[in-house]
Amino acid sequence: MKTIRIGNAAGFWGDNLDAPRLLAESGRLDYLTLEYLAELTMSILAHQKSRHPDAGYVRDFLEVVEGLIPALQAQPALKIVTNAGGMNPTACTRKTADILTTAGLNDIPVAAVSGDDLLEDLDEHLVAGETFAHLQSGQPLGDLRDKTVSANTYLGAAGIVEALSSNARIVITGRVADASLTVGPAVYEFGWKWDDWNRLAAATVAGHLIECGAQMTGGMYSDWNDDIRLDDVGYPIAELSDDATSVMTKPPETGGAVTTGTVAEQLVYEIGDPAHYLTPDVDADFTNVTTVQEADDRVRVAGARGNPALNRYKVSLAYRDGYTVSGMLVICGRDARNKARRCGEIIFERVRRSGFELSRTNIECLGAGDSLPGVWPPAGDPWEVVLRVSAHDPSLEAIERLARELVPLVTSGPPGVTGYTGARPKPRPVLAYWPTTISSDRVSPHVTVRTAQEWLQ
Repeated sequence: MKTIRIGNAAGFWGDNLDAPRLLAESGRLDYLTLEYLAELTMSILAHQKSRHPDAGYVRDFLEVVEGLIPALQAQPALKIVTNAGGMNPTACTRKTADILTTAGLNDIPVAAVSGDDLLEDLDEHLVAGETFAHLQSGQPLGDLRDKTVSANTYLGAAGIVEALSSNARIVITGRVADASLTVGPAVYEFGWKWDDWNRLAAATVAGHLIECGAQMTGGMYSDWNDDIRLDDVGYPIAELSDDATSVMTKPPETGGAVTTGTVAEQLVYEIGDPAHYLTPDVDADFTNVTTVQEADDRVRVAGARGNPALNRYKVSLAYRDGYTVSGMLVICGRDARNKARRCGEIIFERVRRSGFELSRTNIECLGAGDSLPGVWPPAGDPWEVVLRVSAHDPSLEAIERLARELVPLVTSGPPGVTGYTGARPKPRPVLAYWPTTISSDRVSPHVTVRTAQEWLQ
């Protein structure tokens, strides 16, 4: 029975830059996946692309590619699948091709998978009857259309399969569902049909388990202790078989742990209804999934069931929503918690006196229980807290005024306000998140495969 090894070395944009190289060198992989995108990430990339048309992709990936050159040279069968393309897969692919050709890898086929970006055709979709209603409130997009800066649907694995079928060795996508980075290689390698729902669900479970990187191998594990070393934590590998089972593991001699506990915690991470984990590929049922510890750092996963995918795809839409700023001060001494809260009130009152009524404000006392309000009440009164004040407002001028009011408190506030302020906080534009859907009939992947040298011509 055929088995493929898929390792994931990035769970978000900002994950360990050494992990992809180490996993590729020691993981004996068929596929290396790199999962970078979240809703917040897409908003950041949209902001970058609005300022520079050639931006909008995960720049860290280029540094990763440079580190992977020796592995690509030594392992001709190794393939890479990533959503590092973000808002601009074509630009990311060209930059990747430049690195490859500089290293003499001119003939490596590289694919750009797009089709997720709806912004250019948003009005056309609206005219066709798509209301882009908010997933929770049901409110149509309406007047927010004029403020919309990005709209990306979550594509499935079909574009990845098409790219691999065209001999692509590196596949760079825009927004696809996280687990689809694993489903694509599985469908391509095993020749599964698109209505083989149980197998698609099994690959979705495997992809979901490895998509967050080291979270499955001991990172964030609730039963963590010093015996689970994390300084050299190994990143996850799914050994996926044609019979719709998989084994979760990691490279030998690396830190972390793969146990039924670490696997189970990742299985229930961010899934909503466990009977209906909805992706563009399949409606996966996790309720019968079993985990068995076969050996040290080897957990067999089976029992996934699948149903036909829904006919609507999720859309991550962002719109301009004013400005925000956050700043911090350290408050120490007797009654530090109450003193910090009063400092926050003083700051906001000074902003009001200057003529601005801020739309939304927040005061937090970190060290006094505010990071988990009502969950773990602090015992006694701390003698040191970090005051964090935040505000949101349509007016940039109002937000800038707040940013100017923190530092003066060092000498014009209560005693115990320290000088650990850092630079004046910088206001930043807010791109608010609008979760919605679109009919699957209205979107499809666009796949372009060229050699690295051809991408530069």
